[in-house]
Amino acid sequence: MPERRPFVRLPTDVYPVNYGLSLKPDLIDFTFEGKLEALVEVTQATNQIVMNCADIDIITASFAPQGGEEINATGFNYQNEDEKVTLSFPSALQKGSGTLKIDFVGELNDKMKGFYRSKYTTPAGDIRYAAVTQFEATDARRAFPCWDEPAIKATFDITLIVPKDRVALSNMNVIDRKPYPDDENLVEVKFATTPIMSTYLVAFVIGEYDYVESQSSDGVTVRVYTPVGKAEQGKFALEVATKTLPFYKDYFSVPYPLPKIDLIAIADFAAGAMENWGLVTYRETALLIDPKNSCSSSRQWVALVVGHELAHQWFGNLVTMEWWTHLWLNEGFASWIEYLCVDHCFPEYDIWTQFVSADYTRALDLDALDSSHPIEVNVGHPSEVDEIFDAISYSKGASVIRMLHNYIGDEDFRKGMNAYLLKFQHKNASTEDLWDCLEQASGKPIAAVMGSWTKQMGFPIIVVDQEQVSDDRILKLSQKKFCASGPHNGEDCPSWMVPISICTSEDPKCTMLKVLLDRPETTITLSGVGPDQWIKINPGTSLLPGIRDLSLQPVDRLGLQNDLFSLSRAGMISTVEVLRLMEAFVNEPNYTVWSDLSCNLGVLSSLLSHTDFHEEIQEFIRDLFTPIGLELGWDSKPGEGHLDALLRGLVLGKLGKAGHKPTLEEARRRFKDHVEGKQVLPADLRSPVYLTVLKHGDSATLDTMLKLHKQADMQEEKNRIERVLGAISAPDLIQKVLNFALSEEVRPQDTVSVIGGVAGSSKQGRKAAWKFVKDNWEELYNRYQGGFLISRLIKLTVDGFAIDKMAAEVKSFFESHPAPAAERTVQQCCENILLNAAWLKRDADDIHQYLLQRKTPPV
Repeated sequence: MPERRPFVRLPTDVYPVNYGLSLKPDLIDFTFEGKLEALVEVTQATNQIVMNCADIDIITASFAPQGGEEINATGFNYQNEDEKVTLSFPSALQKGSGTLKIDFVGELNDKMKGFYRSKYTTPAGDIRYAAVTQFEATDARRAFPCWDEPAIKATFDITLIVPKDRVALSNMNVIDRKPYPDDENLVEVKFATTPIMSTYLVAFVIGEYDYVESQSSDGVTVRVYTPVGKAEQGKFALEVATKTLPFYKDYFSVPYPLPKIDLIAIADFAAGAMENWGLVTYRETALLIDPKNSCSSSRQWVALVVGHELAHQWFGNLVTMEWWTHLWLNEGFASWIEYLCVDHCFPEYDIWTQFVSADYTRALDLDALDSSHPIEVNVGHPSEVDEIFDAISYSKGASVIRMLHNYIGDEDFRKGMNAYLLKFQHKNASTEDLWDCLEQASGKPIAAVMGSWTKQMGFPIIVVDQEQVSDDRILKLSQKKFCASGPHNGEDCPSWMVPISICTSEDPKCTMLKVLLDRPETTITLSGVGPDQWIKINPGTSLLPGIRDLSLQPVDRLGLQNDLFSLSRAGMISTVEVLRLMEAFVNEPNYTVWSDLSCNLGVLSSLLSHTDFHEEIQEFIRDLFTPIGLELGWDSKPGEGHLDALLRGLVLGKLGKAGHKPTLEEARRRFKDHVEGKQVLPADLRSPVYLTVLKHGDSATLDTMLKLHKQADMQEEKNRIERVLGAISAPDLIQKVLNFALSEEVRPQDTVSVIGGVAGSSKQGRKAAWKFVKDNWEELYNRYQGGFLISRLIKLTVDGFAIDKMAAEVKSFFESHPAPAAERTVQQCCENILLNAAWLKRDADDIHQYLLQRKTPPV
């Protein structure tokens, strides 16, 4: 990693107790005026106050000690690089309380951070702007000068001065709304005092919205705010939120502490959602569901995101991490419990099996790289904080919490959580504080076990050797770090403390024995296990690729396939063995298992696009997916559920993309009917049909899709189309799609998925997308100003290359075009490109041979 910038936290000689903040945004000129009156405490005499401040101009500042004379500041020294300002005073401010007053102006930027503008179209077709906020991690300082560190908590009294025909929202409920004296078109909206909280959770929104409202069973007012005319689309999220609040209250045994909670859909939004206390902001696609036009996967996504953000109201907002080093605890925890919550609301989603494919395997992929990082990373400068909002903090974090929950058991886990929330409510805590509470509740060595998973990167591969001695089975378990480049053979091999459970064929669902593997190897004797019984290590795959028998739990069928796939990529077994195993899945009924197979085949297909036998792998995919495709058919049958709908979309999309003739013909027929308005496609079939017709389509197909995009009223439908446009194969049309990505038609946060779709669809697309990103680098970089969207863009564009010299090219491009928040991503991509190249060199011929001999009938 490059040289880290020196970074110092704010001095502690002055700290805020209450922020009185009044803001007056101008939605035409995109500026805002602000007045801050902060009650502060001076802990030792000083003649300067250092605060965070970025892109703000201070007009006047003064300090009045309690009962004393007001002292005007004589200088404002901005340290722009560090996003700080130093206010200098002519004489020392004495110990004690006082009021700091600052008048300032700022801009409503278009960078989706701080206090920014978000563009929307009214039902009448006019373009307007809302003023909204996104402060995590370090952007409250763009809206008002403040002590912008999570541990410096205070209360907030917020007033917004806004056009009288607009909705104004903040963390708390409105307590007063009156005409603004200087302008009859404005009103002054005053909100109740917040609890003690961190700056990154403060929020305000000014715009035009409709809402639906309900009360949770514990008396909290819940509202979902939607674009005007779309209140109906907020009902699903409202139902989830109303069920979820009492679930968490009960789970944590701590009530939700505010009188209300609002969930609101924001047009331009970089992340998926943000857990601001009492006013949670979402991308439209993470909140709005239309019964007719939303597909099953969107409903599931909305349920998970609502569950995630509401968990933060306790875990993050009530108790906050002391510093960004502990961000993973916030995010990993919420990413785990969102599944617990959705499982409670929608048991038919089989969501825990999906967790393994969505989070667990994602974490393994990234964590096997040499350029991975431990879950806990020391961060300082704001540009380093953005970098850790990744699959390690979220997905590996969630996976180790899941492992911990299994290890402790639900009852002690809840007891420990409750103790933690009560002990640290309205304060800050570190990872160790949580371990202490869980250790006291369970009597198990939590800190020692978990430290091995959070403080070192990577994970072990567990090898099991067994022998039968009369009626005893003797197992030797040994662990070694798993590396994507092959086994770790260094001297100083790290080891982990691994909770292991063992079950046998006598009772596959019940654990016979639990042990903690706390050294590189150990021997266990299972008595009374005969030679004809199989045994299985870690049923339900907690964070452990072991070597497993194929027992019948879907999650284990999935795990086996995934482990072998990872082993083949690392060169520990041949890819041909994985293809052989994949062919055994022809009777598989489970959606998540198919989804995972499909993902891995996608990776292989992309890898083999660099060879001259790409068509043979397409044929393999067609053969594997045809039987399940025939069985499911195109139309849903009575009595089918959520998972059947997801599976149908997955299978038809896979067959269509791989050029399965009957699927392609049917897709074209249904597409034509859809476009002509004869028979509208059900939402669950739209993605696969759009993808199929584009992949095998011409310029007329692309024009039709762009027309559908323009007509779409729902953001979900626009996104659905944007994600598949890249499937088009003619070079001039690929270029047209790339230019479309940067056009006014595509929201800034969605440009990334259009370009990524091009890069992920074909070899030509990948080259064109990379060239496009290089040619338009200034504009793209400027658009996302660092931030994690730039990392995502880089990953989607270059991860699929498989030639050594591309790694060098990517590296040198980013040396001359630095992107600080994406440094680690660039390293990981270069490492992936080299791994892909090595994989191809090693296995391409064998794969080719295998695919050819599959087709020749035995003589």
